[in-house]
Amino acid sequence: MTHPMGPLDALFLHVEDGISHMHIGSCSIFAGPSPSLDELSDSIESRLPLLTRYRQKVRFVPGGLGHPVWVDDPHFQLDYHVRHSALPPPGRVQDLENLMGRLMSQELDRHRPLWEVWMIEGLPDDRWALITKVHHCMVDGISGIDLMAVLLDSDPLEPARESEPWTAAPEPSDLQLTLQALGRIGSHQTRQLLTGPFPHLHPRQMWEQLKAVSAGLKSFGARLLPPAKPASVEGDIGPHRRWAAARCTLSDVKAIRNTFGGSVNDVVLATITGAFRAVLIERGDPVDDVVLRSLVPVSIRHADDHAWNNQVSLMVADLPVGIADPVERLGAIHQQMEELKASHQVAAGEAVIATATFLPPVLLSLGARAAATALRSLPQRTINTVTTNVPGPQFPLYALGREMLEYLPFVPLSQGVRIGVAILSYNGQLSFGVTGDYDTAPDVHFMAEQIEAEMTGLRARAGSRRTPKAGRRLEGVAK
Repeated sequence: MTHPMGPLDALFLHVEDGISHMHIGSCSIFAGPSPSLDELSDSIESRLPLLTRYRQKVRFVPGGLGHPVWVDDPHFQLDYHVRHSALPPPGRVQDLENLMGRLMSQELDRHRPLWEVWMIEGLPDDRWALITKVHHCMVDGISGIDLMAVLLDSDPLEPARESEPWTAAPEPSDLQLTLQALGRIGSHQTRQLLTGPFPHLHPRQMWEQLKAVSAGLKSFGARLLPPAKPASVEGDIGPHRRWAAARCTLSDVKAIRNTFGGSVNDVVLATITGAFRAVLIERGDPVDDVVLRSLVPVSIRHADDHAWNNQVSLMVADLPVGIADPVERLGAIHQQMEELKASHQVAAGEAVIATATFLPPVLLSLGARAAATALRSLPQRTINTVTTNVPGPQFPLYALGREMLEYLPFVPLSQGVRIGVAILSYNGQLSFGVTGDYDTAPDVHFMAEQIEAEMTGLRARAGSRRTPKAGRRLEGVAK
């Protein structure tokens, strides 16, 4: 039994080139004591029937006649994917962040299912961590959150599950993969001819959709030219990563939003913009009138859709680093985001991604690899950073009865982007994961500190009467 990838899932696989790693991940910190590795492995194994992809590997169709497919791995060994490590005493927060960066610098083995889980011991205050790494072709940010909900429990007293016996389906031959791909090509082309690009829309709705896409493409086109002033946070990258985390509370963010207007996402982008400003100043870069351009992935997944495939569109936002005042900066971002929402960039991005369904798989593969090669030889200045914001569960989760205290995200980098930021909310907290290129962004820890400092400053401006939690950088793991 084979399961073909969608075009966007396949694209994430094709653009990986040994430098731009296309896995997403997280670092989750739990109250102790830590379980044994066998206990953790048994818990994960008992849930694998709900996680079909986790026992499947990628097979490529001969000649690129079809997108890669998922097939059962006949040699699946859970011990290969569930691993163990420990921090050296005294288990500082930076030691954990450095380990996260090293683990995320290594690409996943394509001959096996594309995921790893690391149990990390040695954290202070009797705590431990889980570091997860999953290829982007398997999940997007939202479905990744659903995945954690499967691996973890909402009840600390959840009884242990029994593992079920599993036998891999026979692995198809190259000839079988080729014949299946040819069959899909014929049925797909017939379906496209019969339904057209918008099969579920009334003609009037189709016309409105085409107008929205046209407006969105025009907005995209206006942002294709690179910002006038280059910055040191853009340029070539290598294969190695650094990572650091920043923290605040959702209540602080909402207090800022309630005082100054805008959305939670506007406040988040404003703090990140202020942190980039501080980084550029610290590096000696000019900041007057500087704008950084951020790719902002936007989920287009319906609330009741729990499929694992990628369902995202894109916006391109300007981060006004040149604005010194944090409140003025927040106002400028809020106004811009309102304009972006009205510009239909999301609809245009969705339409552009949808066009991949009309491309022959071999052309999509060749085009993705050619683009990756071109980006290594030509400067990419259109996009300076990536900022992805994913809502997580607002209730505590547990692993083997131990509460997950923090949920810290990781975002991959692509050519031309030396620093990216992932944001994830969990149980009243907001966490920022700052990914940096190892050679050109040694200051990701400073960047994380500045995100917290920006949030603290905005919270103070909002007239807080209590001490905000943002801005604390603890020597141990944050409580």
